[in-house]
Amino acid sequence: MQRRLPVVGGNWKMHTTRPEARALLAALRAELDGLSGAQVVICPPAPWLGDAADALTGSTLEVGAQDVHWEPKGAFTGAVSAPMLAGVASWAIVGHSERRHVFGETAAETNAKLRAVLAAGLRPILAVGERREEVGRVADILRAQLVEGFHGLDRLAPEVVIAYEPVWAIGTGLAATADDAQARCALIRTMLADRFDAASADACRIQYGGSVNPQNIAGFAAQPDIDGALVGGASLDAGAFAAICRAVAAA
Repeated sequence: MQRRLPVVGGNWKMHTTRPEARALLAALRAELDGLSGAQVVICPPAPWLGDAADALTGSTLEVGAQDVHWEPKGAFTGAVSAPMLAGVASWAIVGHSERRHVFGETAAETNAKLRAVLAAGLRPILAVGERREEVGRVADILRAQLVEGFHGLDRLAPEVVIAYEPVWAIGTGLAATADDAQARCALIRTMLADRFDAASADACRIQYGGSVNPQNIAGFAAQPDIDGALVGGASLDAGAFAAICRAVAAA
């Protein structure tokens, strides 16, 4: 198994006013700039992406978008395209469960977004995961989401990161156990090898997400197939998020 640089994403979701966002960005830079052993990606709400790009320029922290539209331009009021994001962000989350289950994003739209992000030279974080009622058939759910997400792609680009986020764990405080998360991430890696090839699957970074906090991150970070975390609520606290990033880097 090759060594993979873990990546920790902070997904702020629909939180922070502009002053709060600027203060949090400054605090995160002060806490985490120069951290070695992990890649750190900050995903603020779309209105603050420019502020994030300005605040983090010259630091080791990178900027990501929480969502993206699949068309490069057009009459899509309120939408943001990947070429637009390329000026302020280097990453974009694709297929987050809240986009799928709250906003009704289809598998075809997730796939189109992934392709658009890659075409614009950005790095996608493709989120997959089962709902509570799907726990009994998690392998089928994950396989379907991966097959649909990568439809039409003949290679697994090294820029792609997978985030395994069981929907029932997001924002609930009910994190998966480290052993269960490891088993799911290992399963995803096997599915990627089946879909593409063993070498690119081994190189792909797979995060765990879902109620990650400073108290449970060490268990996830110690697992051989978990390469970082996609963090929700704890990413709004600079101290907590920094602790998570340092724990991942130390592992």
